[in-house]
Amino acid sequence: MSKLGKFFKGGGSSKSRAAPSAQEALARLRETEEMLGKKQEYLEGRIQRELSLARKHGTQNKRAALQALKRKKRYEKQLTQIDGTLSTIEFQREALENSYTNTEVLKNMGLAAKAMKAVHENMDLNKIDDLMQEITEQQDIAQEISEAFSQRVGFGGDFDEDELMAELEELEQEELNKKMTNIRLPNVPSSSLPAQPDRGSGRMPSASSAHRSRAASSRRTEGEDDDIQHLAAWAT
Repeated sequence: MSKLGKFFKGGGSSKSRAAPSAQEALARLRETEEMLGKKQEYLEGRIQRELSLARKHGTQNKRAALQALKRKKRYEKQLTQIDGTLSTIEFQREALENSYTNTEVLKNMGLAAKAMKAVHENMDLNKIDDLMQEITEQQDIAQEISEAFSQRVGFGGDFDEDELMAELEELEQEELNKKMTNIRLPNVPSSSLPAQPDRGSGRMPSASSAHRSRAASSRRTEGEDDDIQHLAAWAT
């Protein structure tokens, strides 16, 4: 058995020690990553310092220059080991985060399933069907009530439209007859028509006859204008 195996075995059995939670393990891994990151920065600084010393001594003090280069090599080897360790820890942390996420999702899904089961235990499918049927019936009743309220209430309003239109036409005809009787017809002229010129003799009517004819024509024109105005006022 390797020394590493003996170390872990001697540290105590898994039964005697409780396993840490996922959150505790993630916190420990993050602390380790932070510690190794600081160690990387320290080693990088030491490497640069030893390299400066090797350049400073150069050919003047070869022994000191060689010692500085040896220390630089050791620091570089430790830095390479830390890089590998960080990669392993990062991979382990990501795997643990995914496992923790999956565990939480599964646990929450299980809680949701139990909650749904508890809710459904108090439900009876037959009661649900009866309830939905009752709701549908009540909706139908409410619709009928709304339609009844929206209908016009005919208090003796059931009349024949044709009879009403015929009665209206009779009233209009009576009103038209009354207006026609009130129209004043033009007066018949009392004077005789102007005498026609004698074609054989070629004589023209006298001046007095022509004056009387024009006066009668003027009276007829005024009477006709009054009749036209009466008809226009009745039409409007």
